[in-house]
Amino acid sequence: MASTLPSRRSFLALSGLTALSVSLTAACGSGGSDGGAADGKVSLAWWNIATTEPGRSLFPEISAAFTAARPDVVIKTTSLENEAFKSKLTATTSSGRLPDVFQTWGGGVLRQQVDAGLVEDLTDVLDWSSRLTPVSLEAYRFDGRTYAVPYDIGMVGFWYNKRLFARAGITAPPATWAGFLEAVGKLKAAGVTPIALAGKEKWPGHYYWAYLAMRVAGLPALRQAAATGDFTGPGFVRAGEHLKELADLRPFQTGFLGAGYSTPGGQAATMGNGKAAMELMGQWGPSVQQDAGAGLGADLGFFPFPTVDGGAGRVTEVFGGGNGFALRKGAPKEALDFLRFFVLDNQSKLLASGGYLPVVKGAESGLTDPDRRLVADSLVRATGFQLFLDQAYPPAVGQEVNDSVADLIAGRKTPREVTASITEAAKSA
Repeated sequence: MASTLPSRRSFLALSGLTALSVSLTAACGSGGSDGGAADGKVSLAWWNIATTEPGRSLFPEISAAFTAARPDVVIKTTSLENEAFKSKLTATTSSGRLPDVFQTWGGGVLRQQVDAGLVEDLTDVLDWSSRLTPVSLEAYRFDGRTYAVPYDIGMVGFWYNKRLFARAGITAPPATWAGFLEAVGKLKAAGVTPIALAGKEKWPGHYYWAYLAMRVAGLPALRQAAATGDFTGPGFVRAGEHLKELADLRPFQTGFLGAGYSTPGGQAATMGNGKAAMELMGQWGPSVQQDAGAGLGADLGFFPFPTVDGGAGRVTEVFGGGNGFALRKGAPKEALDFLRFFVLDNQSKLLASGGYLPVVKGAESGLTDPDRRLVADSLVRATGFQLFLDQAYPPAVGQEVNDSVADLIAGRKTPREVTASITEAAKSA
């Protein structure tokens, strides 16, 4: 495709994109698109997962604003629900041709696409990455190179009911695992269900083992295990032993093994209706609690996953995930122009929608919701980041983590059997 720099120079001068566009031309080449429109405009295929609010309304608004400022670009949008998106992207990946701009959560799937040579390396053209919070980029970096741009980031922590804590005589959230187990005991003694858990869906349970592995073995050990496929080290076994300590206290609501997450009577409803004191969940927790139940209002609090005495991890090392966009190998230079516009020029709109957390440095100061501000401030202070294990690893390995941890919680596997099963899946991946 011929360069369109002259026709858009005024817009680029205003937005600071001229040098960026020239750099991406060199990196991607001048002919990476599926083809221009008949009128000579650049056509971008954009796949996203904005099928619910606020994205369902906001994403088309952002796209329309970009094309209004850039009449040389046409954006063809495909919006799909998460699972439908994953299935369609898998099929497209197999064909060797990805959309120009596509949703990614980073981790194992993105790494496979990168290794197949299907994704653009943005490292040398992303000269505005210094404006983004370091933790927001972690999931999209491999071997020191950056392959996607984040537009949302979040973390998992404990959402808790302050009123139920007070009933049990707990005056402050626990900071250590020993203190956490003690708090569970106090809640049970006060007749309060300590923890809500969606045992049927498995993924919420893996949060416990993952965080304990971070706190006991440490982030370097997790990264080493991912590289070697060996999760049998003593730190991972001890993580399972600590989780078994918790499960043996029977802290979860009655029927948790058959409970869903956002379903009636499930984890979020149990928490939102004040029938459990805690849930370990991401930044979306409060909104789902309110949708599924009554919501806790001012009684809701948040605290990070505790440290483990003698463990290698720190409380400022967080576990979570976010949303980003990657570019296919050879995407037209206008694709990165669009990402810059989406992330930098529309950060305030993304935050105001209530559905996303900031990735731009300093933007957290604009958050007025106290729950979202708690999470955002924790992310700003973060000294390390681990992506959800069922996203960080190849799909088969992530599924084995979920399955094996669920079996541990249910008493069907030992801590050592969990590590052996995950290792077997990793060696086979």
